Order: sequence, then C-alpha cells, then structure tokens
Amino acid sequence: MSATGTDKNRWLIAASAVAIHLSIGSIYAYSIYQIPLNETLGWSTSSVTTAFSIAVFVLGITAAFLGSYVEKYGPRKSGLAAAVLYGLGMVGSGVSVLLGSLPLFLATFGVVGGMGIGLGYITPIGTLVEWFPDRRGMATGLAVMGFGAGALLTGPLGNFLIQGYGVATAFFALGALYFVLMAAGSSYLAKPPDGWLPEGMEDTPENQEEARSALSGLANLTAKEARTSPRFWMVWLIVFINVSAGIMLLAFASPMLQQIAGASATTAAFITGYIGIFNGGGRIAWASLSDYIGRTTTYAAFFAIQIVAFFVMPQVTGVWLLAGIIFLVITCYGGGFACLPAYLSDLFGTEEVSAIHGYALTAWGVAGVAGPQLASTILESTGNYTSALYVMNGALVVGLVTVVVLRWRIGKLQSASRAPSATETATD
Repeated sequence: MSATGTDKNRWLIAASAVAIHLSIGSIYAYSIYQIPLNETLGWSTSSVTTAFSIAVFVLGITAAFLGSYVEKYGPRKSGLAAAVLYGLGMVGSGVSVLLGSLPLFLATFGVVGGMGIGLGYITPIGTLVEWFPDRRGMATGLAVMGFGAGALLTGPLGNFLIQGYGVATAFFALGALYFVLMAAGSSYLAKPPDGWLPEGMEDTPENQEEARSALSGLANLTAKEARTSPRFWMVWLIVFINVSAGIMLLAFASPMLQQIAGASATTAAFITGYIGIFNGGGRIAWASLSDYIGRTTTYAAFFAIQIVAFFVMPQVTGVWLLAGIIFLVITCYGGGFACLPAYLSDLFGTEEVSAIHGYALTAWGVAGVAGPQLASTILESTGNYTSALYVMNGALVVGLVTVVVLRWRIGKLQSASRAPSATETATD
C-alpha cells in the first residue's frame, strides 16, 4: 500500500462490510415467520406483513436522515449503533411473541429493527468507496451482495430454530447472532488515512484527487448541494423505477409462474427459493462489470434487458423459460443497488457519499410500496398479470430515457469543463 501506512487490510474492511450486510439482509427471509406467527398467535397475514412493510419504510427514512450521522461519527460508531438497534429489534420481537403483543412486535421488528437495517446498510458504503478508489463498483457490490444473500443464511437457520425451539427463541438466537456479526464487523471499520492509495495507483496529487473526486468535469458536491442538483433526481428516478420492477417480481413471482406458465405451487415455490442467489450474485457481477463499462452504461443495460423481459413474459409458456427471465430481471434489481454507491461517488465525489446514498435510498422505500401496490391494483381489476407487466414496461421505458438524458447531461458538463472559459456551478 502506498502513500500512507496503515494497519488495516482493505479486504478485511470489505469482509467486515459483508458481515454487516449479511445480517441485516435477513429481512429478505421474513416470510419464514409468517405461518408460525399465524398459527401460534393467531395474528392475521396482513398484520404480520405490516411489520415487514414498516421495517422497509423505516429503513428508507433512517438511511435518508442518518447519513449525516455516519459522516460525523464514522463507520465504527454508527456500525455499533446499528448492531445494537437491530439486535434489540430482534430480541424485542421475541419478547413480543412471548407476550402475544402485536403492537410491541410492530414497534420492535418494524421500527427499532428497521432503524438498525437502515443505519447498517449505509454505514460501510462510504468507507468501502474510499478504500477501493480503483474498484468502487466491485467493493460496494461485495457488501450489497451480502444484503441480497442474507436470506440464504437466515432461511434455513431460522426454519431450524423455529421448528426445533419455537419462533420466540428463533428471534432471540438470531438477534444475538446478528449483533455479534455486526459488532465484530463494525469494530474493524475505519476510514483510510489521508492521502492513502492502494498498490497499483501511483502516488501523485492527480491520483489522490481522483480517488475522492467525481468523474472528470463534474463538481464534487456536499449532500445538501447534491439534493438540489438535477443529476441527483435523475438518479433517484432511475433507482425508483428499477426497484419498482424488481420488487413487483419479488412479491408476485410464485403466482405469476402459476398463472402465466402453469407451474404447480410446489414448482413455483422451488423456483422462487433460488431468487436470492440471483439477487446476491447479480449484485457482485453487475457492480464488478460496471468498473469496466461505466455505471451509466450499466443502468442503461438494466432497463434495456427489463424492457424486453417484461414485454415477452406474458407470452412465455415454458415454466423454466419464464423462471430464467425472472432470474435475469432480479440480477438487474440487485445490480441496481450494488452500483448505486459507486455511481453516486462518480457523480458527486466521495466526501459525503454516505449521506447522499441515504437520500437516494428513499427511492427504495417509495418503490417498496409502489411496485407491489401497482401490481395488486391492476390484478384485482383485470384478473391477470399481463396488464401489470405492460404498465411496468412503460415505466421502464421512462427509466431508459432518463439514463440517456443523464448521459447527455454528464457529457455536456464534461465538454464544458474542458473549454478554457467554462465554469460549473454547484447546482449542475
């Protein structure tokens, strides 16, 4: 390592980030609690689902408003705070099950746990970007892959605990496990020393500046400045549409496989069980690729792929062909999350990327409601998923157009910066 010595290994920093995201990614396995809570406590499906919805909403709000907390206190303290919150949320959920209190469950799992997820999600991102200035996409993709693959750990382990010891004990045990993993990961997190560069990046003022700067020709903005810039809101819309499409399939993959392709309930459940693999794998694959082809091109590919996929899905009759298309779309969903921190660093610099990332994640919270609600409303009025897929396809076209406009705007700013008399304001 060059420039400044450090006792931290950046690959262990990445592993620490994965440990945090793997823990909070357990939210994707929430369905394992549905039937046990129905059967043991008599809570309705809608009531149990409400806790999940609250957690996702609080996640987005927390990420938006606590980004500045991460910037101020650093990744170690904010990571430990996230570990405490998520651990308390899970343990509190176990207590609420023992007491049979639904309001307490909504407060602990939904509010306290959701805060832990939101804070834990953004905590390591800015740190990773600074430790991997040469491979921003790959580094953040590794961490966010952990979030996407969290269900692979929690699904089987949680089911084992529920079947053998009861749902309350499962919450207690998982809460303790997540706290340990998150606390251990957070304890190693730290920003790199000033002027630090990885091996392979020559120690020059230009490279040191590039490591923390936005793309050439784009101004480095604070979080407050980024919020008012057109390019931030274009990214917000891109994320919102990409997440809406992915969440729609996550919510309705099984019934769509049964209605469109005629899959049995057992086969559909088997197929949906593999979605987590493509969600997690797509994050690291697309994020790593984005380091070579560029983030704007990567998001354009997401929308181009999904426009074709959502157009052909209603006509597909083969079960595994439809499953393959769904898996492909889910890689774009996961890849969108993984590329986002690096893209924000490209567009605004790394100085306050954690806070900017938090603001951008509000698109996730809104899309988490919009995607499934759109599909449900159209399904209830038409009786099939075809119309919902075509409406979402129209939104994906809007997303692709937005990417094209953003690329044009970036090119315009870069061209202007190369002109001798060009100036750029912080609101670009």
